[in-house]
Formats: sequence, C-alpha cells, structure tokens
Amino acid sequence: MRLLKTIWNKVTNIFAKNEIGQELEGMSRWLDGHPEVLEWVAEDLGSKKLKATGRHGMSVETVLRAGILKQAWQVSYKKLSFHLEDSMSCKAFVRLDNALTPRKSALQIGISAIRDTTWERINRCMLKDASLEQIENGKKARVDSTPSESNIHHPSDSSLLYDSIRVMGSLLENCQSTWGFTKYHNHSKQAKQLARKILYAKKAYLKEVHYKKLVVLAKDNLKSLNKAVLSLAIRHIDGPDYNAWSAKVLNFRPLIEGVISQTERRVFNLESVPVSEKVVSLFEPYTDIIVKDNRDVYFGHKLNLTSGKSSMILDVVIEQGNPADSERFLSLIENHIGTYGCPPRQISADGSYASKDNLEQAKNEGIKDVVFHKKRGLEIKDMAKSDWVYNQLKNFRAGIESNISCLKRVYGLRRCTWKGLPHFKAYVWSAVVTYNLTLFARLRMESG
Repeated sequence: MRLLKTIWNKVTNIFAKNEIGQELEGMSRWLDGHPEVLEWVAEDLGSKKLKATGRHGMSVETVLRAGILKQAWQVSYKKLSFHLEDSMSCKAFVRLDNALTPRKSALQIGISAIRDTTWERINRCMLKDASLEQIENGKKARVDSTPSESNIHHPSDSSLLYDSIRVMGSLLENCQSTWGFTKYHNHSKQAKQLARKILYAKKAYLKEVHYKKLVVLAKDNLKSLNKAVLSLAIRHIDGPDYNAWSAKVLNFRPLIEGVISQTERRVFNLESVPVSEKVVSLFEPYTDIIVKDNRDVYFGHKLNLTSGKSSMILDVVIEQGNPADSERFLSLIENHIGTYGCPPRQISADGSYASKDNLEQAKNEGIKDVVFHKKRGLEIKDMAKSDWVYNQLKNFRAGIESNISCLKRVYGLRRCTWKGLPHFKAYVWSAVVTYNLTLFARLRMESG
C-alpha cells in the first residue's frame, strides 16, 4: 500500500541558502500545513490502482511535490529523476528517501494520475490561506483570456493525410504480425515524399496532382484496414491484443475518414469546411481552433483567467470551442463568488468582455466599479464612479498580461505537452497551482 506521507528525517531537511532554495522551503512549509491535501491526491492515485515501486515506493506526498517541482522547473521526467537523485534541496522538497531513486516512468505514472479537479481544490485551499493572511482578499479582480496550444504540429491537409497513412500502416503491420492477415502495401514512405512535395510545390496545379496521389494512397490503406477488420470478425478473433487493436481502429478510422473528406472538399472542390467539421489532429482530436483578433490562429484551448491584486490566479476556466469573451464574463464573476462568498468590489476586464448587458448584470451583483479596457460605446460614469477610478482600474487590468506571460514562459502554459483532454486540464491547473504556490511563498517571505 502506498504511504500517505514520507517517513522523513528532519536532520536531512536541508535547503540551499540562495533564493531558489528559500522559495522551495517556503512552498514546503505551506504543504506541511495542509495534510488534508494528501488525502485528496491519494484518492486519485488509488483510483488508478498504482503499485508502489522500489523498496518502499513513492508516498503520496512525494508524488504531489514532484509534480509541483516538475512544473516549477519545466523539466522532463528524465531530468526530474536526475534532479531528485542529484540535488539535496530537491530531495528535501519532495521528501524523498535517500535510498529511493524514482525512475522517469514511475514519476510520469504518478504525477499524471492527479486530476484537474484535485489541483483546483488545492488552489482554492491556497487562496483561502492567502485571504486569511491578508495577502489576497479577492476584493479587486481582473480578467483576460489567452490560448494554450495542444502538443500537435500545424494541421495542414497533407500532413494529416500522411499521419493517417502512417497510422493505418502501423495498424495493418500489427494485424499482419499478430494474426497473419493477408498481404498489404505500406504506403508510408511514398506518402511522406508526396507530403514533402506538396509543402515545397510553388504552383497550385502541382499541389493538386500530388494531393490526388496522396488521397488515393489513403483510400487504399483504408480499404485494406476495413478488410482486416472484416477478416478478423469472420475468424472470431478475440483476446486482449485484439481488443486493444480494435479500440485503436474505432478511434482512428472516423478521424481518418474525416481527413480524407475534408481534403477532397477543401483542395478539389474549393469548399470552406466549417470549424465544427474539421479534423486538426489524429492524436489530439479534442483540440479547438482558436482565432485571436481575427489574425492569429491557435490550435488548443482558450483559457479565461481571473487574477487578483497580489497577482495570484484566482480562477481559470478551460473553454470548449472558441466562445466570445463577452459570453463568459458573468460566469467568471459567479466563479469568484463561489470561491470568496461575495463578488469583488472592483473588477477590470479586457475590452472583448464589454457589453451593456454584462455591465448591468455585474452592477446588479453588487460590484461597485466594472471597468472594461475599451469602452465599446459605454460611458465612463456608468462603469466607475470617477475618471480617476476608471484610469486606475484600466491600468490595473494591464497587470494580468504579465501574469499570463509568466505562466506561459516560466510554467509551460504556452503549450500543453500532456496527452488527452483530462491531462490537458490537469496540466493547466498544475501550472496555476505551482505559479500561485511560488508567488505565495515569495509574498510570505516579503511580509516577514
């Protein structure tokens, strides 16, 4: 059974005396003060039925702290394993037994098992402490949105067709080697050459010629895959290997059919395919297409963030699709009320959230000053009690830009490297918790 806390010798609880070491010690003190957090994480680890590895295995406490350290330093699991073996400060923070050196696979399995709802719960617990210590009371808030990218390549039609042919080739090869399916031709090499030719072709008619060949190859492999499925069904093949193979086919086949269809519509019929019908990735199909300011296109998810006067992140909402900011403003206020029990006294938001209805409803909730960065036809006197307050809150809103920049540059929120939508959400929340915990530790040290 996995231990909840590490049996820790305080004599070896040594942190470096420089700024980073002291930050780690401050973060560690907050975690020590909230043992209930370990119970929440234990539920996630237990739901995965994880086995303890090594002599004792990693405790729940070690898994959580290792996840925070990974996000704080933005290192791979391999480098995290190295730091945990090499650094005394890392061992002290993670509460790792000197006799235990977790491998990267053990770290990955444990950290990825922590759900986004658990990270969010930890964040709320931290905000409660910040309020009690008068570091962040939530009376003054600012909101903005930003995209966070999925870990995919740019989804051109040619690259998606190549991915489709490559995946089908792998499935057919697996079928052939395991159950002796009839011969097929693997078009992966030819498809790669055609995709490259399309990329560098300068004339439109040459691209279309290469696309036609690529689509033929994709349809040929899809036909072979369908024959393989039918053949295995006739032979009544069963077992865990077949179930795993069949699950991959059921996952990829509709996506591959969608890639072929959208290529024919876009390239041959010059049709504009609606966003809801587009396939942008075979491996991260949950990815949304986000158009920002009618010029930049991102592939990932839109995040709506709320920040406070202390620069701590009070809330983050991971959106589905690309909803207008103005549609999400009131829900962000409701989330704030759910966290603090009351609305903020003042709130400032980007101009994209502005609307007369949003202003009226926010005022009805009891918010004294509701300022939007751009007026969008609204009067200053309706938003704030004076021009001075309007300018102050307008400048205050600009601070969330630096918060978002720090999250993206330092804590990896620019691009999520974890696979699947649940892990995307967990990655975002783990980054927010790590950012807040680091900032909270610094503010505590500054306040004495």
